[in-house]
Amino acid sequence: MKRTNVIYFLFITTLVYTGSLAQQISNEPVFIQPEMRWADSVFKKMTPEERIAQLFMVAAYSDRKKQKPEEIKKLIKKYKIGGLIFFQGGPVRQAILTNYYQSLSRVPLLISIDGEWGLAMRLDSTVQFPRQMTLGAIQDDSMIYEMGRIIARQCKRMGIHVNLAPVVDVNNNPMNPVISNRSFGEDKYNVAKKGLMYMKGLQDEKILACAKHFPGHGDTESDSHKTLPVINSDRERMDTLELYPFKKLINEGLGGMMVAHLFIPAYDSTANQASTLSKNIVTDLLKGQLQFKGLVFTDALNMKGVSKFYKPGEVDVKALLAGNDVLLFSEDVPKAIAEIKKAIERGEITQDEIDSRCKKILYAKQWVGLDHYEPVKIKKLYEDIHTPQADLINRKLIENSLTLLQNKNDLVPLKNLDTLKIASLSIGYRQLNTFQEMLGNYAPVKHFGIDKEEKKEKIDSVLNALKEFNLVIIEINNTNNIPAKNFGLTPQSVNAVKAVMKDHKVILTVLANPYVLSKFDSIQYVDAIVMSYEDTELSESLSAQLIFGGIQSKGKLPVTASSYFKVGTGVQSSLPIRLKYTIPEELNIDSKRLAKIDSIALRGIKEKAYPGCQVFVAKEGKVIYRKSFGYYTYGKNNPVRNDDLYDLASITKIAASTPAIMKLVDEHKIDIDGTLGTYLPFLKESNKEKIVIREVLTHQAGLKDWIPFYLRTLDKKGGYKPGIYSTTQSDSFPYRVAENLYICKSYPDTMMKRIIDSPVSDKHQYKYSDLGYYLMQKIIESKTQVSLNEYVRKNFYNPLGLSTMGYRPRERFALDRIAPTENDTKFRKQLVQGDVHDYGAAMLGGVGGHAGVFSDANDLGVLMQMYMQQGEYGGKRYIDSAIVKEFTKCQYCKSSGNRRGIGFDKPAETGSGKENPVCDCVSYLSFGHSGFTGTLAWADPEKQLVYIFLSNRVYPDVESNKLLKLGIRTAIQEVIYDAIK
Repeated sequence: MKRTNVIYFLFITTLVYTGSLAQQISNEPVFIQPEMRWADSVFKKMTPEERIAQLFMVAAYSDRKKQKPEEIKKLIKKYKIGGLIFFQGGPVRQAILTNYYQSLSRVPLLISIDGEWGLAMRLDSTVQFPRQMTLGAIQDDSMIYEMGRIIARQCKRMGIHVNLAPVVDVNNNPMNPVISNRSFGEDKYNVAKKGLMYMKGLQDEKILACAKHFPGHGDTESDSHKTLPVINSDRERMDTLELYPFKKLINEGLGGMMVAHLFIPAYDSTANQASTLSKNIVTDLLKGQLQFKGLVFTDALNMKGVSKFYKPGEVDVKALLAGNDVLLFSEDVPKAIAEIKKAIERGEITQDEIDSRCKKILYAKQWVGLDHYEPVKIKKLYEDIHTPQADLINRKLIENSLTLLQNKNDLVPLKNLDTLKIASLSIGYRQLNTFQEMLGNYAPVKHFGIDKEEKKEKIDSVLNALKEFNLVIIEINNTNNIPAKNFGLTPQSVNAVKAVMKDHKVILTVLANPYVLSKFDSIQYVDAIVMSYEDTELSESLSAQLIFGGIQSKGKLPVTASSYFKVGTGVQSSLPIRLKYTIPEELNIDSKRLAKIDSIALRGIKEKAYPGCQVFVAKEGKVIYRKSFGYYTYGKNNPVRNDDLYDLASITKIAASTPAIMKLVDEHKIDIDGTLGTYLPFLKESNKEKIVIREVLTHQAGLKDWIPFYLRTLDKKGGYKPGIYSTTQSDSFPYRVAENLYICKSYPDTMMKRIIDSPVSDKHQYKYSDLGYYLMQKIIESKTQVSLNEYVRKNFYNPLGLSTMGYRPRERFALDRIAPTENDTKFRKQLVQGDVHDYGAAMLGGVGGHAGVFSDANDLGVLMQMYMQQGEYGGKRYIDSAIVKEFTKCQYCKSSGNRRGIGFDKPAETGSGKENPVCDCVSYLSFGHSGFTGTLAWADPEKQLVYIFLSNRVYPDVESNKLLKLGIRTAIQEVIYDAIK
């Protein structure tokens, strides 16, 4: 293909994407089509007065306090107005009213809304998309196009035809009280590109876009709702800056334009003459010079920018004479119609001019589909405007807007968590919020909060408490968008930040208008600054994820926020290093399919297989499902929360013993093909001496399955034998077994002797056994010279940021954070809560190689993700990848049919007929472990999937294992795999 042909091809392709070739050349608005039969037919049947009435778009509300249906009914029936603009209310109420009003009108009404950030700008219970300044930070403009399409579909579902958006004012004045974060920013090119994408998204779905506020409302310091703002720029400046985005959208087929209430002497020096009422601006500049042929909307005619100078009726005539097509929010339609008729009689405007504007409105009505009008369907309305797709694009927009303004020494994302003692400080709200909760998913964080007008005593108390921390994550929230009030930032807030900065490393997260940065002095000395733009739950959640590396920072500042932070500032952080928390749709998974997990989990509770549970699913490093169900007990007193702890039981084998062994193998301190006797001299000349460690960890060493150690501590009546237990702790009775129950110092040696003396089968066949892990614990502690619990805490749990995982949870958490297990009537004679359920591990003081670790599902999910990433997580390598591969592969599949890895369980071979710990859907590369208390942790590298199920199925007793009989864990796993197909 010749070079000239290639260029032509690219040119045509661009035009196809951005609009038809005809529109590009002729500058026609999108709604002008070759075939307009319906519109022409309707027009011919109208009287001259009805054609005048089509120009009016009247305010309507679905808010019950402001509803005036009888007044609007009269305007529709008697005067035959052309449209409505809906303001505050709710979606269902508005849809019902829309149907009612449409039923009254012979010609379908054109319905509009101010939906700059979606329906939520006016309607409750709807999706709130980001403000335009937030969008201005995004570097991928295609996302704004997708947002426009989603908003358009929501509008269409609501029976709305015109969205009075986008705002394409260039906000180059930080003191602007009315535009500010409604603008894409101060860069005219950025504003134009993003405005164009928003417009196209709307119009490609047949919703008319209406750019505003012509000819540019960005450089004002007063609000046209309250007065008439003045723009003192000359024509050259207006033409090259303010008009630039408007011209770009006009050239691409813009359907609607809203004219602002501004006094611009450069165009019209008539005293108190708002641009809306200026022929120089509307007719000469917009329609003449810029050749705009779409619908010209006035800004609301009840605003003080025009209403303080002209009476109702009079202002409507002046707006019409100026050249506007649609009279928005007329305060007195009957009077306005009468005044317009007088103006026609006086020759100020002709009926032909009225007819031309009426036709244009009818053409727009045909284009939006009113030639085939259908009432809004009320059924499933809420569901249809709250789609996962809307949620997903919303998340993407906010995620891509987050801007890392400063990042000294690459502090963000946080690394080396075991060296950090982290506090979070919310300045604006005292109560725990989404930002702080999300921080807690990544590391132990102590949370503080102060009001923005907090008393000095409280602030001093918090500052004093922060002294024990070496990193403080400050969150600025509860601000506003009013420049005259310092954007809601108080002296207390500023001083609190400065005080913390003096003595701490600080990450400042600003959930506020970026101009708020100008109110801080010395802010350039903060270690890291995250600009999050808006104080919403989604912004909070994603900002916290950015700090820990769940997501990457990509945004750039759309305005000059201060003398230090100029437009375009933005540091891109490293690629994600930790789990991200998102929704299934990000991975093209239907959340409705995963929702089937809910019914299975609840069925288990109903059948009393367990009183409560946690379910966690991560795919490709993204958490797509995390829920808790039920209560701690069947008494339904404590609902299960996501950060509650469960006894992992035998999952301890891969949560403590196995990672410790892997690390020691990595350090060449242990050889898994060495014998027990090599590492434990006390096994010399015993039947355990020559047992190979690999066989122990694969349950192929011939060991007994378990020993009920507790039985020999009880007398024939079930009471405790003297001298073994005490009700109080002391040097002689140091090990806690349960509440008010401590075992004598020597008894663990007695237990070990019984293990040493236990028989060993000479058949090297698979037999699941806990006994080997008692011995593994001894080897680990011998090689490391610290207790097992201390070793895994220091080498794994702390650096991984696992705030809940660990042994002896009572030492770290209140009981209302720990699910109880068995009501043990045989041994401990009490409800076991916060103490390990396993009898043997309890008799060791709660720390066993086979049992004793507690965790929530999230922390266990992180550990499994580390394994699946072959020993690396959070930017740190914990275990060599070759070792992880070796431990997680089947060891004796072919020789003996043993499915086990080293420490890890594996799926049974399909069709083998053998018991399978998981569903048949998993890949053979997968690995994990289950626990007696009703737990399961499983990772599948082939599917990049982590699945965690935690429950206390042993409550109130261990006898009936309904969890296994009902197949709850595998049923949930099947749902997950079905969903990801």
